[in-house]
Amino acid sequence: MSKKYVYLFSEGNADMRELLGGKGANLAEMTNIGLPVPQGFTITTEACTRYYEDGKQLAPDILDEIMRYVAKLEKMTGKKFGDVTNPLLVSVRSGARASMPGMMDTILNLGLNDAVAESLVKATNNPRFVYDAYRRFIQMFSDVVMELPRDKFEEYLTMMKEDRGVQLDSQLGAEDLKELVGTFKGYYKDRMGVEFPTDPVEQMVASIKAVFRSWDNPRANVYRRMNDIPYSWGTAVNVQCMVFGNMGDDSGTGVAFTRDPATGEKKLYGEFLMNAQGEDVVAGIRTPQTIDQLKDTNKEAYEEFVKISTALENHYKDMQDMEFTIERGKLYMLQTRNGKRTPQAGIKIAVALVKEGLCTKEEALLKIEPRSLDALLHPGFDKKALAAAKPVASGLPASPGAACGAVYFTAEDAAAHAKDGPVLLVRAETSPEDINGMRVSQGILTARGGRTSHAAVVARGMGTCCVAGCGALYIDEAKKQMTVNGNIVKEGDFISIDGVTGNVYLGRIPTVEAEVGGEFATVMKWADEFRALGVRTNADTPHDAATAVKFGAEGIGLTRTEHMFFNADRIPAMREMIVATTTEQRKKALAKLLPMQRGDFEGIFRAMKGKPVTIRLLDPPLHEFLPKEDDDIRALAEDMGLTFDNLKATIQQLSEVNPMMGMRGCRLPIVYPEIGEMQTQAIIEAAINVSKETGELITPEIMVPLVGSGGEIRFVKKLITTVADGLIAKSGLPMKYLVGTMIELPRAAVSADRIAVEAEFFSFGTNDLTQMSYGLSRDDAGKFLPTYLDKKIFESDPFEKFDVLGTGRLVEMAVKLGRETRPDLHLGICGEHGGDPSSVEFFHKAGLDYVSCSPYRVPIARLAAAQAAIKFPRTK
Repeated sequence: MSKKYVYLFSEGNADMRELLGGKGANLAEMTNIGLPVPQGFTITTEACTRYYEDGKQLAPDILDEIMRYVAKLEKMTGKKFGDVTNPLLVSVRSGARASMPGMMDTILNLGLNDAVAESLVKATNNPRFVYDAYRRFIQMFSDVVMELPRDKFEEYLTMMKEDRGVQLDSQLGAEDLKELVGTFKGYYKDRMGVEFPTDPVEQMVASIKAVFRSWDNPRANVYRRMNDIPYSWGTAVNVQCMVFGNMGDDSGTGVAFTRDPATGEKKLYGEFLMNAQGEDVVAGIRTPQTIDQLKDTNKEAYEEFVKISTALENHYKDMQDMEFTIERGKLYMLQTRNGKRTPQAGIKIAVALVKEGLCTKEEALLKIEPRSLDALLHPGFDKKALAAAKPVASGLPASPGAACGAVYFTAEDAAAHAKDGPVLLVRAETSPEDINGMRVSQGILTARGGRTSHAAVVARGMGTCCVAGCGALYIDEAKKQMTVNGNIVKEGDFISIDGVTGNVYLGRIPTVEAEVGGEFATVMKWADEFRALGVRTNADTPHDAATAVKFGAEGIGLTRTEHMFFNADRIPAMREMIVATTTEQRKKALAKLLPMQRGDFEGIFRAMKGKPVTIRLLDPPLHEFLPKEDDDIRALAEDMGLTFDNLKATIQQLSEVNPMMGMRGCRLPIVYPEIGEMQTQAIIEAAINVSKETGELITPEIMVPLVGSGGEIRFVKKLITTVADGLIAKSGLPMKYLVGTMIELPRAAVSADRIAVEAEFFSFGTNDLTQMSYGLSRDDAGKFLPTYLDKKIFESDPFEKFDVLGTGRLVEMAVKLGRETRPDLHLGICGEHGGDPSSVEFFHKAGLDYVSCSPYRVPIARLAAAQAAIKFPRTK
């Protein structure tokens, strides 16, 4: 039996999301539960995959199946493609498995040509509607399918409005729009060398290909990488009978949410426009009305929509984002999906759904995107400073939060300057092409658009502050400046925007730390009930440790001791130790460093209040602490009483061809045991001092880095135990400690059984393990990784999302071998992957005991660990 690539809406259901995409599955579900959905069919995600496998061609068997379903649609509706008496017009829309608002393409009013347009004029007696639909179709088809510049069509439209002395598209008459159709077709012929296609089948096939092609467009690729959506999924295509919101004042279109996507408040939230098509609402070209005003325009349609909204939220057990059209007074549902929401709203909605009995705690936790929590943890505006500040303008609060940054007026400029400091993207309105600039911006400010505009929806999904529809802005891209109520703001000037109030301020407003409590604390409590993985933090200072504890860290999984030596008051002693030529000289320098290290460890132990602390011995290449320029070397030589020539020769001796694979990690205490002895002394003495001070025994975990063999860990462990045991015996405290290692070399992973003979715990250093397994330098890979991603050689950056299929096998092997030798072996991960949700899921499945990440990612890891445990319960 041949594979089926096309399904009528009536043939699918909500469980077929992988095959039909989110939009297709939901259209099928709405059809099946009896909602007013225009008829149509879905071309599956497998057809998209096949399209790319076949060299971006629609295979003849898929094309034949599509045409059979066109015939079924014609029979169901009584209309025919291209027929001048009763023509069938359709929309062609994308529909990926995961929601990707605005990232892919849509074509409306497909099936129009001159003859069909004339027949529709006679049938409807509404020439304005017909030629409005026709000019939209030509513009969309030319832009999406033929990739002609959309701006040129907008230019022709603007010129006509200026010539006719009107401001809005809806103020143009039928003859104006008919003339515009001719202008658009003439431009098409000039650019393409052929007439605009008149055959509806040709139009549809080209449009389906274009939607499949849009799965691979730059903005979709960026969005997928940001949201962990695999390229292999592909997109479905939905072909649906057109219903028209632009047939007159009794017709309209809108977008609405069952709850406020910005705050989570339980009320219908949305916007609509009469005598318009869907693109008008999201594009921000006209100012829409709020959804509650629909009851004054069409009470019957409003009441039906309210009833449907409630039914859909109860059916899907989540906030819904819905699109609708009213044609000649009759309501039609075009889409429903789980709505994108701000992080604040996501938390509030999850808790509310549980309280309302719509879902369980487990289901509620799975509805929250872990990465979105990041936006809740960072500073907002200082209330006192905010009270003293005077807004220069205001717009619609489209995505909450506070943002301050240098102003840039194009996505390209924002992306180019983001490395120099915080930036704000300011646009008349954003489009999907702006995704790169939006991604790096602290906030987004637009002159036009509502709270369901592109800028608002995408900003909310990214957890980025956004103020939309600030009509006081006049942007002059050519001069790279804007005017706000008489104030000129130039590129690079700072402004501040408030996504809660919609206010815009000139200059900088200071920020304050976020407070963690209320519904956020409730969700974190639920997460802790379900997760099997512990969550620790990577912290090198008492401040970082305290911040992480506030966010729920259960210990420290990595303290990098080398970070403590770069301070100006410490680096001289460190340099003295490095350039020492005898053991005595080195010990003299280390004696200066000992109290500094001990004091640091005491501060961290106090901040953690008895929670476990893993301290990594000195790891980086020694040359990193030494000057490189002659003037700096000369100054250091004078400070240390050395000659310039001798010091320079010593520095050159210490330089390495590949320092990341040279004299670092466990190799330092093996070659210079006194370094390891000093660090062990500092750790144990600090633990003894704080244990005596608090009355609570501390059990420090000493981690030996870059071990690749059993012999290395055996040598360094003996050095550690000799020092530690002597100090503990002298203290009289019954204190214990652990000695373990970092698994960051492939050889360590494959010989983990021998290393575990000595190591009492493993902590996977996934940054270096990724570097070593790929043979990539994380610092240098940025030069070519973007090309790898663009060419689909890599689906994601392995330094951001853990490589499960490659490096992950080394982790799995080390877990298995290590626990075969030592069943009670404690296993964790301390690379930055510890705060990446998809990576956390893998570490849960691999059987690790904890993940460790930076302080602000602790809540993300807690939620991701809970979601992993809910989806993949561990067997006891």
